Amino acid sequence: MFTLNCKGRLLVIDRPVIMGIINVTPDSFYSGSRKQILDDVLRQAEKMISEGVAIIDIGGQSTRPGSKDISIDEELSRVIPAIDAISQRFPGTFISIDTYHSKVADEAVNAGALLVNDISCGTLDEQMIPVVASLGVPYIAMHMKGTPATMQQFAKYENVTLEVLDFFIKKTEECRKAGINDVIVDVGFGFAKTIAHNFTLLKNLSVFKILQKPLLAGLSRKATVYKTLGITPEEALNGTTVLNTVALQNGANILRVHDVKEALEVVKLFGELV
Repeated sequence: MFTLNCKGRLLVIDRPVIMGIINVTPDSFYSGSRKQILDDVLRQAEKMISEGVAIIDIGGQSTRPGSKDISIDEELSRVIPAIDAISQRFPGTFISIDTYHSKVADEAVNAGALLVNDISCGTLDEQMIPVVASLGVPYIAMHMKGTPATMQQFAKYENVTLEVLDFFIKKTEECRKAGINDVIVDVGFGFAKTIAHNFTLLKNLSVFKILQKPLLAGLSRKATVYKTLGITPEEALNGTTVLNTVALQNGANILRVHDVKEALEVVKLFGELV
């Protein structure tokens, strides 16, 4: 069991929980996650909450392979109204901000976010880790090399599992020294990884339990699913369910998904087996 301190509110993970994705963007890879109008954001948040989501993850820029960076001001203009609106309409909701900019993380937490989800684990903004420490919120640390625009050029490993594990051994210690009390580990499926790397990491996910941190698995509708099956992201729910099941079998504590109801069904059925 893990207990995360979110600015004085406790998020207890005594069984796997679901993080629901809302992208306040025009260009995220899965069209169903794009919500640019505030009323649409609130409707999607309400739907996820009614289905039993534990965390709602708000992102303001696409991080799909090859995506281009946007300005911090543009990112802020997208995410802050969404976070403020959700926290006002649905007080008590655990909101995470999906960003690799420390300024966005800072303003998002001040607007109501309670976790920071950083795809770069501080490698794209050296102020991110100290800022998160000062904010007193849990930090979702993900493995990636390069940037979203360049990361697939760096998908080269002699042993992907050991290299990613070594990265987290160093990064979790860096976070501890900075004063971050709660770190969640995300191996970064699809980020500077080939499909083969992703399957290897999924198969070996239990190795990362040695870090004694909650493990987040973000496989929802990704290329590992739809390219392997020769389908589109819109058709990839069934395949996502399969890989989420494997992730739970191998120790995942948080599933980051587009489809909350279906993921919770996985958790419930899996819970009957353990």
